[in-house]
This record gives sequence, structure tokens and C-alpha cells, in this order.
Amino acid sequence: MQTRRIGDLDVSAIGLGAMPMSIEGRPDEARSLATIHAALDAGVTLIDTADAYHLHADEVGHNEILIAKALAGHDRGRDVLVATKGGHLRPGDGSWTLDGSPAHLRTACEASLRRLGVEAIGLYQFHRPDPRIPYEESVGAVRELLDEGKIRAAGISNANPRQIALANDILGGRLAAVQNQFSPAFRSSEPELRLCEELGIAFLPWSPLGGISRARELGSSYAPFAHVAEAHGVSPQRVCLAWMLARSPVVVPIPGASRPETILDSLAATDLVLTAGELAELDAAV
Repeated sequence: MQTRRIGDLDVSAIGLGAMPMSIEGRPDEARSLATIHAALDAGVTLIDTADAYHLHADEVGHNEILIAKALAGHDRGRDVLVATKGGHLRPGDGSWTLDGSPAHLRTACEASLRRLGVEAIGLYQFHRPDPRIPYEESVGAVRELLDEGKIRAAGISNANPRQIALANDILGGRLAAVQNQFSPAFRSSEPELRLCEELGIAFLPWSPLGGISRARELGSSYAPFAHVAEAHGVSPQRVCLAWMLARSPVVVPIPGASRPETILDSLAATDLVLTAGELAELDAAV
């Protein structure tokens, strides 16, 4: 497995996005555990989660608990960087709400520590800006968690260039990762990606294949991806991730999966070499 850098750690060039295993349409636990273990067997050392990845109001942290169980049952579990997030909430009615207050972020981080069963969280990310709370206060709370050793690396998610620069300044140049939406269907995070490249900050695209409901349609929606995939005898999804990896060395995609075969196909993108002409064709796909 090829590796890339998040902070001072080398991780697998493609991580596992675990959200589909805990929200709407989630599989049973046995299949989820099999999916995580298949990823670990293939060399994954980065798993992305959040305390808000759950369905019902009384199961906050469902995904974190699932990951902790999977890692405890695998001999390579200790080698994995678990990236979790706080600041987003799911009341249980299908909606998503925000709480970026320092008090909530501290409480959320401590709860995540307990669920993951660790002394320090490998990568903790402020999930989404809360318009009611000054951004400086939210990131300041993350900085305190970092200084106290409750987290080993700090990140932000769903941030614009101004917020990235501000967060990096507040963290004293220690911003390790930015997790934004980025895919063939959603390219508006290009400025954030370029800023991360300039600053040497890892850029983690979420929903890199277009999201749970659209990932299967990637080839039909974007013909160049299907064309290149046919030429290589692989899936359009694998081509998409290879294209994404080629865009910048700071990119670390985290495709979601809830089946072993899905994550294994995604991970094979690290071995797919695209020509300059193919990359240009994919860059132009709209």
C-alpha cells in the first residue's frame, strides 16, 4: 500500500470512510466488521468517522464504537490512525444540527475518547463551522485539546480558504488536515486543495465518488471516467480515485464503504497509473 502524510504520520494513500456503516441503509454489524477487516488486511491505516455518524438520538457515536470493536479484533488495529470529528449532531429525526461551542467540543472529544478506548485521538477535526460561534473560538477549543494531549493531531472540515489559513494560524502552524467535499460532481473545493498543497496540509476529500446514492452512477454521469475505465478494464470508481490521487500529493481520499468488495476496489486505485492524456480528459469532464 502506498502512503501519504497527515501531520507527522504516514498513512495509507486511501483511507476508509466508515459513515455508511452507521447511517441510513447501514448493513448489519457482521458485514461492517468484515468490511473494516478487509480494509485492514489490504493495508489501510486511516479510518474516518465522527460522533454524528449514527441514526437514532440514543446512539451517538455508533460508528466510533463499531470501529473500536473492529480494531480490537484485528492484529493490525493498533497501526490505524482513526480520524474522528465533533461539532455536528443528529437529533435522530434525520436532520443535522451544529454546535461549535468550546464547551460542546470538549465534551464531544472526551466522549469520543471513551468510545474509541484510547488515551489520545489520532486526528480530531472540527466537523463544520457553526455560524453562531466565532470560528476562532471553535478552533481555539481544538487547540486546547491538542495542547493538553487529548488529541495528537488537529484538523478541520467543510472549511473555506480563509478558515483554513485562520485555523492554521490559531493552531500555530499545526493544522494537519482539511476534510472537504470533492468529487467529479463537486469541484468547488479546488481553491482549498491548492491552499493545502501550498501549506503542506493533508486534504481529505469526503464523498470522493459523489456520495452513497450517486457513486454507482459515476460512469454513466461522467462519460470520460467510463471511457478510461473501459480502457484499463477497471471500474469508473477506481479511475476516479486514481485521478484524485494524481491531482496532488497531499490528497488522501476517504471513500465510504459498507462491503468488503467495495473498499477493495477503491484501494486498488493506488496501483492504477493514468496517462497524461487520460488525466487531461478526466480534468475536463463536467
